[in-house]
Amino acid sequence: MMFIKAFCVGGIICVLTQILMDKTKMMPGRIMVLLVCLGTVLSAIGLYEPLVEFAGAGASVPLTGFGNVLWKGMKKAIDANGALGLFQGGFQACAVGVSSALIFGYITSLIFNPKMKKK
Repeated sequence: MMFIKAFCVGGIICVLTQILMDKTKMMPGRIMVLLVCLGTVLSAIGLYEPLVEFAGAGASVPLTGFGNVLWKGMKKAIDANGALGLFQGGFQACAVGVSSALIFGYITSLIFNPKMKKK
């Protein structure tokens, strides 16, 4: 049952994002930033964590889940270190994910020899 919940919630997030991409003139980078900020705001007001508990990876894997991780890290660091935690908490919470994305992206670029698109 958890797989169905994850598929449905993750699918809804993806469908809403695709509609946003198709119906607006926003660039993909701005949409990605919007999703991370939306996840952070929803986490701050207490709405995203229940969604993660309900859907698991369906809510934690999309970019909104990245915003959730940033918020949890900042909240924990602020409780421990005060205002300085605002700057260090997000980095500590997502360091492994960001590092692995960079490392595996680099390895993939070595294997597949990417090329720039011609205009």
